[in-house]
Amino acid sequence: MSLVIQTRDLTKTYGAKDAAVHALRGIDLEVRAGEFVALIGPSGSGKSTLMAILGCLDSPTSGTYALDGHEVHGLSGSDLAAIRNEKIGFVFQSYNLLPKASIVRNVELPMLYAGVSGKERRERAMALLEKVGIADKAKMLPANLSGGQKQRVAIARALANNPAMLLADEPTGALDSRTGAEVLDLFRELHASGNTLLLVTHDPSIAAQAQRRVEIRDGLIATTIEGAA
Repeated sequence: MSLVIQTRDLTKTYGAKDAAVHALRGIDLEVRAGEFVALIGPSGSGKSTLMAILGCLDSPTSGTYALDGHEVHGLSGSDLAAIRNEKIGFVFQSYNLLPKASIVRNVELPMLYAGVSGKERRERAMALLEKVGIADKAKMLPANLSGGQKQRVAIARALANNPAMLLADEPTGALDSRTGAEVLDLFRELHASGNTLLLVTHDPSIAAQAQRRVEIRDGLIATTIEGAA
């Protein structure tokens, strides 16, 4: 099975000399196509820094990173933006929906940036809303949806360009336990249908839902637990 994520000796240092903070100290990580991996660690462990690099939102100080077979370190800002739009589907704790755009327009947005035609955008967006169970909300604005429904919209939007992986940052953090469990059920369904998922969390009970757990401590991979799900 092909590698979606492959890092070698990845480091990230903020500041210099006596003020230097070594957020990542040499990360070797592989995630294969179709895996559901949870990245877990306490605050300050380096997991958020690693997520930002894996999401092409930041660059490492040293080391290499290949995403879906393509080396991404050293690319220009515009090239990284294109990779983010085409290769990565982001799901954030705060949803990041456009408040004045309808639900279906929110889902269409990544496809608009990718140059997909209007008719195909609408058809694909409606199919994705159907997939996450809220096609009947397509014409509504985000303000009229519950937190769980907003996260379903965010997941549909993340799937819009058929990305190499979904990168979910504390996706249930703003939800009550019942709604959070429903969103995790949806992630498991996506994994079962072949999607590659990387979920970042500080919650061991959420991480336990994944196929594999990778624990980050002090900028290093401390443990990897296979077959958790």
